[in-house]
Amino acid sequence: MAASPSTARAINDRLALRLLQQEGPLTAGRLKELTGLSRPTVADLVERLTAAGLIEVAGEARAQRRGPNARLYGIVAGRAHLAALDVRTEGVALVVSDLVGAVLAEASLPIADDTGTGPAVEQAVALVERTAKEAGADRLHTVGIGAPGLIDPATGELRDSTGLPQWHRRLVAVLQERLPEARVSVENETNLAALAEQRDGAARDRDTFVLLWLGHGTGAAVILDGTLRRGASGGTGEIGFLPVPGTRGLPSATDCAGGFHSLAGAAAVAQLAVECGVVPEPGAGPEAAGAVRAAVSAHGSAAHTRFLDILADRVAVGVASVVALLDPGCVVLGGEIGQAGGEALASHVHDRLTAMSPLPVEVRPSTLGGGAVLRGALLTARDQAQDELFGVPEH
Repeated sequence: MAASPSTARAINDRLALRLLQQEGPLTAGRLKELTGLSRPTVADLVERLTAAGLIEVAGEARAQRRGPNARLYGIVAGRAHLAALDVRTEGVALVVSDLVGAVLAEASLPIADDTGTGPAVEQAVALVERTAKEAGADRLHTVGIGAPGLIDPATGELRDSTGLPQWHRRLVAVLQERLPEARVSVENETNLAALAEQRDGAARDRDTFVLLWLGHGTGAAVILDGTLRRGASGGTGEIGFLPVPGTRGLPSATDCAGGFHSLAGAAAVAQLAVECGVVPEPGAGPEAAGAVRAAVSAHGSAAHTRFLDILADRVAVGVASVVALLDPGCVVLGGEIGQAGGEALASHVHDRLTAMSPLPVEVRPSTLGGGAVLRGALLTARDQAQDELFGVPEH
């Protein structure tokens, strides 16, 4: 069935806006080349989008002749402001950007374990309000939040999880109360990291892959055929609860101790470093990541080699289970520990998987590391804001 004129215009407008997002300012002539549309059609959409306040003249192309064809058109970046938060057990990191995702201000705030729910939420919300003001944002259009834990697929809310701070769940509700005009959404941190690696990181050439997050906790995100898979209850990738050999006991419904978390979580990795005599690099961030970084840079020390070998054995146990079930073809080692291990840890894990599994799989280190969650939250907020402001064509 042929598209109606209004639907065709909406599709063409959306195509042009996406190209301007991806490529930056373009001339009408370049838009014609990239879209394959006729010159009159491009002229009409440029006029329409300019009148709607979505694009503006952003300069002139370097050309011998001046005139309408030399004008560069770009998205009106100040049309909306966005915020992205990475909410961890120990604090909050935040960026505020314009509509195209250019960061205008950033901040972070540690929140102590003994801080009450009310004070913790107030500190985090005040940080968002203060940083938005510093960015020159009178209001925030969209706020994307990445947090550990399960997201209820029916409501989009962060579920109450044992072991996670109560202020995490309360923060989302209070932000929505204090920012009534903003769209506030929350997503699991590992899922956001995977989306960031897919768009801007180690998995840009893959439609199917698994991100294994190795940080304070362990998690996995599954991208199949270009789509993030969350599962029936939002729990796809809760690999910390995976029963594995080498632990004391089994995990329970409320505690992942005894699962893969007990082998590869930050506390377990830090303890392994002590047992192997590996001293973390000073000022290298979390203790576990510092130990991994020290081992990678030691170049052949027996203690450091043993530490990396054992760590690779542990990581491979979890990865092998994922590979056997999903056959993703690619696994990205993310989080602070995955980033610290780099190519060395990824290579060690790959060697062990080759011996354990008949299924071919690449193992790659994250290129975004601990910043992947914040990047994923910002990309998601940008997509949501543009979907609303640019309009989604009717099908």
